[in-house]
Amino acid sequence: MQFYIYDFSEFMELQIEDNGRYGEYPINEYWTDDARFPYLIWLDGKIAGFVLVKSISREEDDSYFSIAEFFILKRYRRTGLGKQVAKEIFQMHKGQWEVYQIDNNKPAQHFWKKTIDEYTGGKFTERIEIGRKTQVFVNYSG
Repeated sequence: MQFYIYDFSEFMELQIEDNGRYGEYPINEYWTDDARFPYLIWLDGKIAGFVLVKSISREEDDSYFSIAEFFILKRYRRTGLGKQVAKEIFQMHKGQWEVYQIDNNKPAQHFWKKTIDEYTGGKFTERIEIGRKTQVFVNYSG
């Protein structure tokens, strides 16, 4: 998680604390909350990254899945691993999806738009909001 936060500090004002580490991420709730799903990405017997997925409820019968955090170690980037993992995560969680990226993170915007376009065959919408872009799609099949 510290590597992820370090990488993300390129896009947000994140500072190292006096102990030499970034602040703690509330990751424990991913093992105690039924609406959160943690995944480690393994490649050739080694950890290559992680994905944190959330199910978010807006109203009684209206909920959607969201990628809270998505991280591939630098040595495994640009190999297709991230795209493969993202598609597998979508397949594991059927229903409405909203995947957003902050405005400053152009690489993430490009990755997610391209990956979701491929996964859905172009059947998604994109919202542009203050501070972020969001891709919205429904995955009920296959």
